[in-house]
Amino acid sequence: MPTRKAMQVCPTPGCPTLTPQGRCTPCQAKATQARPTHRNAGRGTAWRNASKRYLEDHPYCECDECTPLLPLQRDLATEVDHIDGLGPLGPRGFDPTNWQAMSKRHHSRKTARETFGH
Repeated sequence: MPTRKAMQVCPTPGCPTLTPQGRCTPCQAKATQARPTHRNAGRGTAWRNASKRYLEDHPYCECDECTPLLPLQRDLATEVDHIDGLGPLGPRGFDPTNWQAMSKRHHSRKTARETFGH
């Protein structure tokens, strides 16, 4: 006999609907419509596929801090950085010579330094 899970209240504030899991259908539809369309600009399927392939070929962080280290001493790369800082929508957005594999923390640090001067 399959096990049954208890119903839960929709996590959307003020919605009393019981759901088997997550938001109820109307709240989920409303949340999807409310998302800004610019959030994923330039991060379409082509970029996801290209960066995934690049990370398969470059599994270790290639930042200035990590390159002097042996590969197994480096952080694992989880993101692809655009060296010119313009992202996938820039003129060299899909040029692999403009990319470097980076760990999340090193990529965030580089972005903060370029954006806020820290």
